[in-house]
Amino acid sequence: QVQLVESGGGLVQAGGSLRLSCAASGRTFTRYTMGWFRQAPGKERDFVAAISRSGGSTYYVDSVKGRFTISRDNAKNTVYLQMNSLKPEDTAVYYCAADPSPLRTIVHVTPKEYDYWGQGTQVTVSS
Repeated sequence: QVQLVESGGGLVQAGGSLRLSCAASGRTFTRYTMGWFRQAPGKERDFVAAISRSGGSTYYVDSVKGRFTISRDNAKNTVYLQMNSLKPEDTAVYYCAADPSPLRTIVHVTPKEYDYWGQGTQVTVSS
């Protein structure tokens, strides 16, 4: 089992940047594919990015490609989401998630694929 704690959210103007962090408990962090999702008020939880166990493979939703970067530091049990050129439509609660199976882009874009979730961190982008 793994526990996830997100941090780094906040209020930023359009065009600005934020870096989200997700710290994982336990000594088995390298066993997990990690993902970031976001949920705006009244909307479903949507996929943002995922990263393989080693960090060698990443996958993004089209709307954030070129602006967001997912990375992980397995020595620190932490996954990051660097968000640049933020837009008002990026406003949402951002969640990190962990799944013990290898990264498969066809399935790791859906929330139900992930076994563990953090509590979320709010990102608000003002226009």
